[in-house]
Amino acid sequence: MKKVLITGAKGMLGQDAVKAFREGFSIFPFSHRELDITDLDKLRGKFQEIMPDLVLNCAAYTKVDQCETERDMAFLINGTGPLNLSIACKEVGAMLIHISTDYVFDGNFSFPIKEEERPSPINAYGESKLLGEKNIMENMNDFLIIRTSWLFGENGPNFIKTILGLSQERDSLSVVNDQRGSPTFTKDLAIGVRLLYEKGARGIVNCTNTGACTWYELARFSCDFLKRQVEIKPVKSDNFKRPAKRPKYSVLSSKRFREITGKPMRHWQDAVNEYLETTFHGK
Repeated sequence: MKKVLITGAKGMLGQDAVKAFREGFSIFPFSHRELDITDLDKLRGKFQEIMPDLVLNCAAYTKVDQCETERDMAFLINGTGPLNLSIACKEVGAMLIHISTDYVFDGNFSFPIKEEERPSPINAYGESKLLGEKNIMENMNDFLIIRTSWLFGENGPNFIKTILGLSQERDSLSVVNDQRGSPTFTKDLAIGVRLLYEKGARGIVNCTNTGACTWYELARFSCDFLKRQVEIKPVKSDNFKRPAKRPKYSVLSSKRFREITGKPMRHWQDAVNEYLETTFHGK
């Protein structure tokens, strides 16, 4: 039975990854506290002890605005961490699957972004994640980098959960309507990751739920589904002065995923429906 070591296993994606790989694999899940990817010596020791066949990196510093003021921390976790993982993986002959982001792009697109498009991040988070990608690609051959976007899930804070919380506190909400992306359920992403691995995928592959929307449309859809009586106003990004710029368009093409796996990811609306039913029980 192949051994799968999962970093960031207590995070929103990490917990779903543990579930997705539980059957048919011998899994070794580690939280950030249990295994810090910025500590190369500890990584080496743990890898030599376990001798994993596959390492799935779900660890990341994902607080986009805080990355602007905590650049050193962002680049340490998102840039140096993947470098350390690539070094430790090579030493034990393990494959590395690394989760990256749509934010490596600047948003100046009008069509779904393919894997081979040139990255050009416009914030520190995107810069640090791109460095992580480069560090892996320059240091090892047996890797799969999966770019995803707009994550939501049952096991962590996310946009939908925030909006639904605010909808019970306020009569009116303003949500940006000029950023477009593909909301992605961490449960679906974790299943997609396993499927790509089983199909022998390598290099860079996008993996998101299909379809696209704006943050306003996602907020409206979620509140309507749960029949929340709240006014939601569409506004421009300029209305919110936030430390980090966001790409206006970061919809990732799912063509390569379909070609490799033979099946598409489900539509974001279907994924959100399940998430709301499961997490909020239709209330």
